[in-house]
Amino acid sequence: MNIVTEVFVVTFKIIWSFVLAGAKWFIPTREKSVEGQVCVITGAGSGLGRLFAQEFARRRATLVLWDINRESNEETAETVRQIYREIKPSAGSSDSVEELPPFQPKVYTYVCDVSKRESVYSTAEKVRKEVGNIDLLINNAGVVSGRHLLECPDELIERTLMVNCHAHFWTAKAFLPKMLELNHGHIVTVASSLGLFTTAGVEDYCASKFGAIGFHESLSHELKAADKDGIKMTLVCPFLVDTGMFSGCKIRKEMAPLFPPLKPEYCVKQAMRAILTDQPMICTPRVMYMVTFMKTVLPFDAIVCMYRFIGADKCMYPFLAQRKESTNNNESKT
Repeated sequence: MNIVTEVFVVTFKIIWSFVLAGAKWFIPTREKSVEGQVCVITGAGSGLGRLFAQEFARRRATLVLWDINRESNEETAETVRQIYREIKPSAGSSDSVEELPPFQPKVYTYVCDVSKRESVYSTAEKVRKEVGNIDLLINNAGVVSGRHLLECPDELIERTLMVNCHAHFWTAKAFLPKMLELNHGHIVTVASSLGLFTTAGVEDYCASKFGAIGFHESLSHELKAADKDGIKMTLVCPFLVDTGMFSGCKIRKEMAPLFPPLKPEYCVKQAMRAILTDQPMICTPRVMYMVTFMKTVLPFDAIVCMYRFIGADKCMYPFLAQRKESTNNNESKT
């Protein structure tokens, strides 16, 4: 095939991809079943991780919950067991007895510090021995230091980068080989809109999320280059989620109704829809797509002007001040 012919073929494929993407607005994609599949969720002890666990439990997946906090992880596991108990009677009803297999989902909990690769690798080995091969990997664990750059200890900067970014490398290296062997699996990166564009005061967090997105996109291309179409990748980039992580963050009051913090339940439901339809990327709310596009085409000074108008240039400052006050209070008590 000569270069001219290839240009026409590539152009047609690009146009066709736009057609398919547009068709999904009118013809919803059917969600895949994850019943009986093994799903590892990092940072499952609270926030989005707990909600992801509950959503996968409702779909009868086997849950493998990782968190650094044993107590909170067990609390999540108990909510999952309660969901399993609630859906169990449906297997015995006369209408569904033929449809549901005699499989009973389980939940497993592991204490793991994902910032330490030795902890990730050893925990992954336990999972392989005690549970088996995994089908879905939800890289959800995340932290924020809540300090201005020059006030942030080096150790906190390193931890933010290790938990939010480096951990994705370790979990992928632990579970991807078997996925490649079977050409089956799904890796989900829970990143942030702050990995697509930035604001002042959270340099370490933004850098870690940019890194996670870069890793995710590069790995996606690597899988495509290897023709491993059975392994799916989904990137989740929500706006600020009302989990308390960025408590106190504020933009200009006149603009606040247009950009409210997302409800965690809404964020996870949107992400679940993307995961179950093998959508490569989901930004929540949809206006984030436009913000990201504008960042790529507008001059930097124009972006600064818009940030100042919206109040996004210093939106993290109240959050940082609140964190600093809380830290000082804790230090005074000790």
